[in-house]
Amino acid sequence: MLKWMAVLVGLAVAAPAAAAPAAAAPVAWVELTPQGAEARAIVDGAGCPTLRADGKAIAMRTRAAPGEAFPNRVCAARLPRRARRLVVAGSALRAPIARPNRLVIFGDSGCRIVKGLVQNCNDPVAGWPFAQVARLAAAQHPDLVIHLGDYYYREAPCPPATEACAGSPYGDRWATWKAELFDPARPLLAAAPWVFVRGNHEDCARGGAGWFRLVDPLPPLIKGTACATSEETWFAPIGGIRLAIFDDAEADDNKSDPGAEASASKGILPVLDSREPTTWLVTHRPLWALSHKGLSIGGDWGNVNVREAVKAWFATPGVDVSWSHVSLMLAGHVHNFTSLDFAGARPPELIVGTGGDVQDPRDPHRPLQLSLPVDGVTANAITTGEFGYFVFDRIGADWVGAFHDLDDQVTIRCRLHAARLACVPVAPKS
Repeated sequence: MLKWMAVLVGLAVAAPAAAAPAAAAPVAWVELTPQGAEARAIVDGAGCPTLRADGKAIAMRTRAAPGEAFPNRVCAARLPRRARRLVVAGSALRAPIARPNRLVIFGDSGCRIVKGLVQNCNDPVAGWPFAQVARLAAAQHPDLVIHLGDYYYREAPCPPATEACAGSPYGDRWATWKAELFDPARPLLAAAPWVFVRGNHEDCARGGAGWFRLVDPLPPLIKGTACATSEETWFAPIGGIRLAIFDDAEADDNKSDPGAEASASKGILPVLDSREPTTWLVTHRPLWALSHKGLSIGGDWGNVNVREAVKAWFATPGVDVSWSHVSLMLAGHVHNFTSLDFAGARPPELIVGTGGDVQDPRDPHRPLQLSLPVDGVTANAITTGEFGYFVFDRIGADWVGAFHDLDDQVTIRCRLHAARLACVPVAPKS
């Protein structure tokens, strides 16, 4: 008996130790920043991977160390200006080009779980189609992706016995951001560099911690600073055009607030500087938008604080501001596709809040054309409540666009010419 027990003990001692679980493959992407393009990676473990740019090894440095809610490491490395072949931990990434000619544009992509409203996050077809949007958009081989903000929507736990969100993470932590952005967007993150815009769901009361840690294009916050209510406007040149990325995450749409207006005033002034080259204003909350008034669509809606800041600058003596060099405004926030052209009275606006979050059932499922007053100016508009993405192609001096639905059918076509935006519906295929 003792001999038999000794054999078992011997076997137990001799048995190999269980293998440690394999570390998850790094999540890696390229994004534009005020300092130029940057490669980023999110990794487990003590160190950062090596970036290889055209075969040359470049050390990635820690942007954010592991913490309780984010138990992994965020690494970053500035890209050489003319780099073409990029590899991080065996994963190839698309390098930026000086003159991107094909853009993919959308926003508002997370899956909503809040008290009283639960989106079907476990249905990637009819419930939460962001993964499908990302996959279809990646197949377009864009040169640049512009995400117009609102990545984080899972703010509350899934209610008990709710199949639509069973097992979902929630709260501003890594598991949630992974489910909301990095898992569904993986093919699109590899397909092209990104411009990340901060949305109101990334404000300090919601997903601010994840925003500043993971994708914020500006340098990391000073140690000990939990969150910044607004960030300075920054610019990204894309070959004859500068994108002006303007943070309006904290500017309430309807409630006038002196602090929010002052912040918007500071951020919008560089955009209105008439000495600068052709500019696209890129932000989350639209300055002007359409709203539902009962069962009809009206036009006097948009962000009151930003609009008041703009009006104040135009009324300030001795300040040289103008819309003349701003040829387009891009925004999300409203969960539909809407184009607004103001006949030259102000820049045209494209709203593409179609990435996957819940939409207003009152919005038309097929494109609807309108002509109506918007904040005192007549606008030609087209709007539709469909999920999908917008492709913008540079054709000579113009930009030609197409909105793609979840079947990858084009439902709207647009042309931007000399700061005028003309969009028309496309007849459905029979």
